[in-house]
Amino acid sequence: MLINSYTHSVDAKGRVFIPAKWREDLQDTVIVTRGILGNSDSRCLFGMSMQAWNEFYERFRALAVSDIRAQNAMRVIFANACECEVDKQGRILVSNGLREYAGLDKDVVLIGMGGRIEIWDAGAWKKHNEADGDVSDEALQHLLELGI
Repeated sequence: MLINSYTHSVDAKGRVFIPAKWREDLQDTVIVTRGILGNSDSRCLFGMSMQAWNEFYERFRALAVSDIRAQNAMRVIFANACECEVDKQGRILVSNGLREYAGLDKDVVLIGMGGRIEIWDAGAWKKHNEADGDVSDEALQHLLELGI
């Protein structure tokens, strides 16, 4: 399970270190794409194992082609996705476009989200966490409605 958070630096070649505890779950290839948090000040990247990506894809595949909103979201997610091989040092090379989208220059925070990871610029994560660091009453009510 992908849990906890880690701070690392993006190296000069655009590589990000994947914590050893996560490599067994993510395996040799991590699919990285734009995060879908819906808000420009919450730009991050999502990373998933091939198995998790395939399960994610199957959920999209089940949607009607006539569902324009879902198809538009799918275009953004799939057009910007890339396969990132984990090297012998435990790093993945994140494409320039994805690094630029998420503002990943130097320090990054990797966050375990159970079945996926999020990769944030450290400054953006700090700002996001300060604004939304506590679970709001509204969010707790929503979780209750979902049966969680």
